[in-house]
Amino acid sequence: MVQPDMTGQPGRGTPPPAGGVPSARAARLRRRARSLGGLVLSLALTLLGLLLVTFVIGRVMPIDPVLKVVGERATQAQYEAARIAMGLDKPLWQQFLLYMGEVLRGDFGRSISTGHPVAQDLRRVFPATVELASLGTLIGVCVGVPLGVVAAARRGGWIDQIARVVALVGYSMPIFWLGLMGLLLFYGILGWVGGPGRQGIIYDGMVPTVTGLILVDSLIAGDWAAFRDAFSHIVLPASLLGYFSLAYISRMTRSFMLEQLSAEYVVTARVKGLSERRVIWGHAFRNILVPLITVIALSFGSLLEGSVLTEIVFSWPGIGQYITKALLAGDMNAVLGGTVVVGTCFVALNLLSDILYRLLDPRAK
Repeated sequence: MVQPDMTGQPGRGTPPPAGGVPSARAARLRRRARSLGGLVLSLALTLLGLLLVTFVIGRVMPIDPVLKVVGERATQAQYEAARIAMGLDKPLWQQFLLYMGEVLRGDFGRSISTGHPVAQDLRRVFPATVELASLGTLIGVCVGVPLGVVAAARRGGWIDQIARVVALVGYSMPIFWLGLMGLLLFYGILGWVGGPGRQGIIYDGMVPTVTGLILVDSLIAGDWAAFRDAFSHIVLPASLLGYFSLAYISRMTRSFMLEQLSAEYVVTARVKGLSERRVIWGHAFRNILVPLITVIALSFGSLLEGSVLTEIVFSWPGIGQYITKALLAGDMNAVLGGTVVVGTCFVALNLLSDILYRLLDPRAK
């Protein structure tokens, strides 16, 4: 038996204290709890800041919400009664607390333009924007990622030159001009795609609403004619959004790949005799997946909020067109409700990209 030394410490053969393993586990749990707590706190502060910004926007806009409700011919007594009922007679901090409580309950007030609750309107229009942005992002990823990888692998070649021109044009051309030209050529002259709107008049309301996504709902209902009609209407605006998405994604992918292809491990892999395909896709591309996911998430979020002009040109009944019409009509409840929803989507996308980052990169754990 190994005896303790003069300091009272156990010798080499003595097992570790019984509480060593549990204490290590407790330390890991505490670290995870602190990380989760920090994430939740950051998310809460971000949403609080979003609500504060939207509240301030609603108060500084040169639009009288009371006058929009009661009309210009209302008496002073009616005006004051409506102002008290809307809580506008209270101090600003109390108004903000009331506003925050209503938003957390999913109550954005009633739209002046439609006469419906804003939350009901958003549930109706938001799936159209999600469907359009999702298809545009899918096009951007499926074309932009391979184009960026090949452009980096063939740096200075003709593919690289094409990729750079595509990205430059995508950043430079106004999307409303491309939309109008696309409608003129592919719808007006060639007749290859459907016209403005989400569906033709014949199929409007024919497909039962399950998800709010026309393509998905028509597949669930087994209505192939409605599916073809919906696809013919969405393909052109989604392609335009996909083009702007692939311009950004291909540029970032090329930049990430150039950095990885100049790293020492790539040179070592080539010296070992690995094929160029395995070096590029098996090694370099795997190392750019983490930042690439963040780029794709941000691209999807930008399409959710940035498809306003596309929705207006193509008469697409999404959240961008809804907010624009509400702003022109002075309907601040609808404007602020749509702004909160889009901002919350941005926060959720950032959170999702952070979670995927931790799952794909062991060093982040």
